[in-house]
Amino acid sequence: MRLPVGEGATLSLPPEATDGEAAAIVAAVGAHLTDLDRVAAAATAVDQKDDGGWDGRRWAFAGRTEALSGRTARPTDATPADPWTAAGRSDRL
Repeated sequence: MRLPVGEGATLSLPPEATDGEAAAIVAAVGAHLTDLDRVAAAATAVDQKDDGGWDGRRWAFAGRTEALSGRTARPTDATPADPWTAAGRSDRL
């Protein structure tokens, strides 16, 4: 049995699973996905509370970009301070 779990993902349950086992699997996966959402929301809240400006964070962003892509990025003062927006424009840095 396949069940949708969000954003194009599906959960495959073993055919020999009883109704109780299937319910337990679905509950465990659902709890895990909920935890991931909460962690992401908490990280976003921390990022939004950090009002230290882009200056200190842009070099951390440059380091992460280099570590992940293998190329050097040099964010300017005009680079968007929002990390998601900046990541979307990292090919232009």
